[in-house]
Amino acid sequence: MTTSRRGFLKVALGTGVVASGLNGTSAAADPPPHSSDQTRVPLDHIGIQLYTVRKLMATDPQGTLNALGTMGYATVGVSGLYGHAPEKFRDMMDTAGVRAVLTHTSWDAMNADVQRELEIAGILGVRYVVVPSLPGSLRTVAGYTHVAAKFQEWGTRCRSAGRKFLFHNHDVDFATVDGKVLFDILLERTDARFVNFELDLYWIVKAGYDPVAYFERHPGRFPVYHVKDMAADGSFEDLGHGTIDFPRIFARYAQSGIREYVVEHDTPRDPLLTARRGQEYLAKVRF
Repeated sequence: MTTSRRGFLKVALGTGVVASGLNGTSAAADPPPHSSDQTRVPLDHIGIQLYTVRKLMATDPQGTLNALGTMGYATVGVSGLYGHAPEKFRDMMDTAGVRAVLTHTSWDAMNADVQRELEIAGILGVRYVVVPSLPGSLRTVAGYTHVAAKFQEWGTRCRSAGRKFLFHNHDVDFATVDGKVLFDILLERTDARFVNFELDLYWIVKAGYDPVAYFERHPGRFPVYHVKDMAADGSFEDLGHGTIDFPRIFARYAQSGIREYVVEHDTPRDPLLTARRGQEYLAKVRF
């Protein structure tokens, strides 16, 4: 790590976040990076989750990151370091001209050593530390109530370190258990100063829920989207080639609190083609 980067991290780790009220006023989130009359995705906030290109990252991480930067991606979401030290991974991203805005850790890793996860996040330079899934054993009202308490704890630690804590949803998080939607427990039992959400648009739609309805009930709590499309048969599809009405969702940018648009596809046949289609769609879509 260079001296200048150490200096940057020292400043970043000491940076506080302005406090706001409980449970999701829009003031709790950063202001969206859109102008008041904007009808397009800001180009410097278009990213891709590296999980989409994980097979390529495993064999040629620098070449893959270079290709993504050449396509026009400004940012990436980190999905593991592929055997590299965080300092080396940061150097590869710098070389490719992309910046990491988030890193996916895990429930187990955060329980084991929050401080280490925050140190890695600092080296990578990310804004958001994300838990992307939960153990199935927690899929009860009591389990998600426990999760909410842990998220509060981790979110407080993230805020103290100049980071922000997010949870990424799957469709199972919208299961109704004992009359309660599990995802709603996380929203209602956490403070928007400390806990917010990376909303996977495919999985919320797959579960039968409307993202816009969640923006209306919990404004400002969704600073990151996983922009993932759905085929007519309900499977994954390249962005812009499926059925999800993204312009309708994107038009609510001020209400959602969105800052980062992150392309993802779980099972792409041609990862770089999928990546290119995703960047091109987000660069041209209007809403």
